[in-house]
Amino acid sequence: MELKNEFRVGMPTEQAWSTLTDVEFIAPCMPGAQLTEIDGDEFKGGVKVKVGPITAQYKGSAKFVELDKDNRRIVLEATGRDSRGAGNAAAEVIAEMTPDGDGTVVSITTDLKVTGKVAQFGRGVMADVTEKLIGQFVDSLEQKLSEVGESDDAEADPSETESAEETAGADSDKGRRAVVMDEPEPVDLLGTAGRPLLKRLLAPVAVVAFFLLNRRRRRRRRQG
Repeated sequence: MELKNEFRVGMPTEQAWSTLTDVEFIAPCMPGAQLTEIDGDEFKGGVKVKVGPITAQYKGSAKFVELDKDNRRIVLEATGRDSRGAGNAAAEVIAEMTPDGDGTVVSITTDLKVTGKVAQFGRGVMADVTEKLIGQFVDSLEQKLSEVGESDDAEADPSETESAEETAGADSDKGRRAVVMDEPEPVDLLGTAGRPLLKRLLAPVAVVAFFLLNRRRRRRRRQG
């Protein structure tokens, strides 16, 4: 299924690029996600999701297959598998950045393939969940940037941003390294999807109830 989303961050495109390509920096802002390892442009981790009382954990890897700084275009490929073997997921994510006043608009196109329990929700619910999770990510990211800005007591200098990018590029050549992150709270799909998912789950129940009710009425008429 193809999902399209768009969000805005309150920072210039140059800063948005350096921030959103810094996986270790933004990982804690992603709901349910945990980064465990970085190896150049490849990284490993997991995502926890919760459906009612059931919690599933997808473990996998992702890599940047394109980082076109001139055109502000990122292509990311990711794969993951349920730790219990109940399903898997694969995605190609394309992100494109465009200036918007003093901020940046990020357009995301995701080609998502899922199997297992999560797949039963369908495109409509998945699109709604994705939109809300991106909203949570942006809120968390901007809060983190605000805290970093306050701790530095100054705005980032463009030359410092370039230096940070060069350092990040140098670090990517150092090989594999582990990343320590706190255990994330699972994404509650029922709570995140809200009414659309509730309607989807209740619809089959309503059909069965209607069928049973009619069947019961027919029996009463025959007995009468």
